[in-house]
Amino acid sequence: MMGETYQSEEIFDKLDLKIKPLAKGTYEDCTFKSCNLEQADLAHINFTDCEFIECNLSMANISDTKFQNIKFKGCKMLGLRFDHCNKFGFEVNFETCILDHSSFFNTSVISSVFKESSLVEVDFTDCDLTNSAFINSNLLNAVFERTNLSKADLRDAENFSIDPELNTIKKAKFSIHGVAGLLHKYDIQISLES
Repeated sequence: MMGETYQSEEIFDKLDLKIKPLAKGTYEDCTFKSCNLEQADLAHINFTDCEFIECNLSMANISDTKFQNIKFKGCKMLGLRFDHCNKFGFEVNFETCILDHSSFFNTSVISSVFKESSLVEVDFTDCDLTNSAFINSNLLNAVFERTNLSKADLRDAENFSIDPELNTIKKAKFSIHGVAGLLHKYDIQISLES
């Protein structure tokens, strides 16, 4: 498209999109540090091999946004609709992020890592999380329905409730402490002591 920008290997530090919007186009191998992208219009922008560090992306418009091989570290990302992103090549990883109330509905998030992140009330309905890992992450009230968790690693995940009858969990990994999250619907008490 005419007039679209192409940025490569740039560092954007303390960018505030409320003051100056991000130009539409492609950003490759770029780093965004301490940027305020809250409620920003990031629709139709392509991000490839980029890193977002300590940015606020809460409630940003990410309709048809392309996230390919993206790392989010220490970011606040409340209410993001990843289900509205461009699905082609979608690949994201999160470390120490707050993703509460976000949606991955009907999204393929294969082999993603959610490390030390808050995923409170995140919607994973119809999501493919094959080979993904939830490392020391809080899944309180996260929704898992018709979710593919094959080979997913939830050994260090906390506060999840997953119904094995409604989800695919073949070869998924759980700790003995996490078993309660698989039996939650039965309203039984599980004790690790005899």
